[in-house]
Amino acid sequence: MKTPIANISLPIVAVLLTIASPQIAVSDKSLSHPQTEIMRNVDFQQRLNTQLPLVREFVDEQGKAVKLGDYFGERPVLFVLAYYRCPMLCNQVLNGVLTSTNALTFVAGQDFEIVVVSFDPADSPSAARAKRAAYTRRYLHKEGRAGWHFLTGKTDDIAAVTQACGFRFVYDEPTDQYAHASGIMIATPDGRLSQYFYGIDYPTRDLRLALVESSQGRIGTLVDQLLLRCFHYDALTGRYGLAVMRLVQAGGILTVVLVGGFIFRSLRKERQLLASMPIVEPAASIESVGNALRGVPEAPIDVAKSTRPTERHGGRSLQTSVKLNPEP
Repeated sequence: MKTPIANISLPIVAVLLTIASPQIAVSDKSLSHPQTEIMRNVDFQQRLNTQLPLVREFVDEQGKAVKLGDYFGERPVLFVLAYYRCPMLCNQVLNGVLTSTNALTFVAGQDFEIVVVSFDPADSPSAARAKRAAYTRRYLHKEGRAGWHFLTGKTDDIAAVTQACGFRFVYDEPTDQYAHASGIMIATPDGRLSQYFYGIDYPTRDLRLALVESSQGRIGTLVDQLLLRCFHYDALTGRYGLAVMRLVQAGGILTVVLVGGFIFRSLRKERQLLASMPIVEPAASIESVGNALRGVPEAPIDVAKSTRPTERHGGRSLQTSVKLNPEP
């Protein structure tokens, strides 16, 4: 017997939203079941480079009034929208965050911040505190546990943040649950959204590159910068993919460097070889070779200059500078 659509619970719908693309759609508009209407109104669209409303006020897990901007300014922020009494999907999102950040060498509170904002105005600071405790005690970088922040807020402030993020969710009164998509965002230190990661699994390499790129040069190594030259963020998939053209350019530059280095080394070795060779006297002239064959001795050359004063003959000045004196 087939299960009717009416019996599909909201958590299962949430799982379906996780698997589906960020832009939820229903092809058969004739379906008018309430669950179908919920799915039509759930969405998570990328709003890259959008400024988060940092002036909005919230309450932290200790019950202290804060502004969203209190967690920005120095480091990139891993930003999560969830609600703390969610029975399934939000926990999976936070589990994915925990797994990925545990594998990072970056430490929360030192290299980046983790900020979770509840989109349920009924969530309380005590619920936020309990949720934070559940995850920070499993965070392997103990020195970074202070970098996890769980906030609650009022409806207007929540709406301003979710709208800026492109996050649309629906409250289902019969089940007292929210239907929503899943994913996380990376924001720059000044509060602009720079990357989105959909689903509940966030590859450590992609997350690291996103934090490095969003940090505006404040964290990361030279290797990270080189990787960013080879990989680029794909807004359609929410992943970092291989940048083929950048690899071609890098390969061309490397080829020029290698060829130039080879030529330089070859010329250098050739100069060193020539410098080490002995000096060879120039070959004898053809005339001297012929004289030697005929047994005729060569006439010595007297290169001494004449010291006699200039003689005049017939009104002309004559001076002898070189004399050829054949030997007797």
